[in-house]
Amino acid sequence: MTIPPSIVRHPNGQAYCITEYVPAEHWLRTTWQGFVSPADAEKGALAALEPLGLQAIPYLLNDNSRIQGPWFDSAAWLQQVWAPQANRLGLRYVAHVAQPHTEGDLGALLRHDPFAGQFELQIFSTMEQASGWLHDCQRRDLLYPASTASQEPGQPAEAA
Repeated sequence: MTIPPSIVRHPNGQAYCITEYVPAEHWLRTTWQGFVSPADAEKGALAALEPLGLQAIPYLLNDNSRIQGPWFDSAAWLQQVWAPQANRLGLRYVAHVAQPHTEGDLGALLRHDPFAGQFELQIFSTMEQASGWLHDCQRRDLLYPASTASQEPGQPAEAA
């Protein structure tokens, strides 16, 4: 099955959130760029769920390294709205590449583990670190298949 990318654009046509399935890695990659307002962030995050509705994919590489301006800090919205939908659609691991100089802010947020029971989230400074962690998660899932979603890869996810 081909999974089309999800591209969210500003009114001027510039893309700010692109989610695509990376077949070689067997994960989704969401790339954020430019200025992203809180409303834009919510719209992009919801659009990033669209590929999960087509196929259960337990791994997401979320790249915020190219965002300019304030980072999206609505942990409550992510926890209450986005995360339950992502979990229901099969997401189990999120590798988040932080916007430069925000790692400390995100680390403070994660001390409370707001996504416990929904998916595992780790924060990274580089794409290489994030990719390595997702590969480790994939290897772990191969060794211990009971820890993955009950849905077989390649099967359509449940409707949200």
